[in-house]
Amino acid sequence: MKKISTSLILSGVIIILAAALIGVLFFIKNQTPPERGIEPLVEIAVMEPDSSQWGINFPNQYSSFLKTETNNTRTQHGGSEPYSKLETDPRLVILFAGYGFSKDYNEERGHANSLTDVRETLRVGESTPGTCYSCKSASNPSLWDEMGMAAYDKTPFMELGDHIAEPIGCANCHEAETMRLIVTNPALEEALAAQGKDWREFTRQEMRTVVCANCHVEYYFAGEGKYLTFPWDGGTTVDEIAAYYTAIEFKDWEHPQSGAPMIKMQHPEYEFFTAGSTHYNAGVACADCHMPYTRDGAAKYSDHNVQSPLLNAEVACGACHTDVSYVVNRVNTIQGQVRATMDATEDALVAAIATIEAASAESGVDEVLLVEARLLHREAQLFWDYIAAENSMGFHNPEEALRILAAATDMARQAQLKAVEAAGTPAVLQTSSQ
Repeated sequence: MKKISTSLILSGVIIILAAALIGVLFFIKNQTPPERGIEPLVEIAVMEPDSSQWGINFPNQYSSFLKTETNNTRTQHGGSEPYSKLETDPRLVILFAGYGFSKDYNEERGHANSLTDVRETLRVGESTPGTCYSCKSASNPSLWDEMGMAAYDKTPFMELGDHIAEPIGCANCHEAETMRLIVTNPALEEALAAQGKDWREFTRQEMRTVVCANCHVEYYFAGEGKYLTFPWDGGTTVDEIAAYYTAIEFKDWEHPQSGAPMIKMQHPEYEFFTAGSTHYNAGVACADCHMPYTRDGAAKYSDHNVQSPLLNAEVACGACHTDVSYVVNRVNTIQGQVRATMDATEDALVAAIATIEAASAESGVDEVLLVEARLLHREAQLFWDYIAAENSMGFHNPEEALRILAAATDMARQAQLKAVEAAGTPAVLQTSSQ
């Protein structure tokens, strides 16, 4: 009798607990969960371009972002001080002759200056398309949504500027309702889709690199409408990008001295970093180094004062490396090696340009060989510029940087020799070196 009573009591307790658990689960299921862990002070409109509105809910992130307006500090090989690269390296005037970059080519300032700087550069004018605003403003996501990217791109730069008031900001990377990292640039969405990739399936850590690809990539303006396009159909390495441009017979301009159909590379940080670099393979994201986590009391947040990790090495590098001084010295050594190799490549390119120009002036020149020399100049400078335009002086992927520059130097010397062969006289080589 006692055993039966005990069994009945245990059964009753189990039934009561089960009913209570079901009730709790039913209650939770019927509640509306918050979109994020804390209740926002204000609701942010979808694609809100004004970052100060977002800053009400996220004051640490916003206050650190504001520092990008004044963080104009020069590092050994870059930084954010707007010095003239043309004055620092006069060879660039020769390499970009006939193109806007031979008139104005400055080191970039921080994100908060993006709108001011693009409007003040000598490279824009009455014929500039609106496409040039694509990576410069938090107003873009809403404009792309309203206009469509095709209409946005073909709108003249000066006209489109009347609708753009905010520099790069929160809306370029975040979804207002959830604060998740998102792709906002339609060109990036299209480029990923062409590779069979859906960014919505990426992990948050992956997105901490992918959002940077909204802007920090190689691109070109396609067709009469100057449609923003990433040359990724065949892959994202420099070799695959070069092959893409060759296949579609694209050129940005014709070099006035060599006559070569040229390509101007544009800050391919994403492609370069993700091409099998040590840090990328280890799972490190762009934001881990350029926007490291920091604390304000008990609050942990990502520092939005985007800058060179060398300017904040204790935090940016110290999260993984115990000997920060060694890391900084190592970075300086790598960048020094890349800079020296880049100098040798530039010398080879300048010599190739002069030799091709001298050969072109010769009577009876072999036009077939001269065309080959020009195409070698194009390819060599594309490879060199892939590293020169990328903003890490090779550190994002050191082995790849040296491989690319070695290939560029070799092609430049081949171009020079091909021009001598086309002219049929060694005197051309002597003339071009004077």
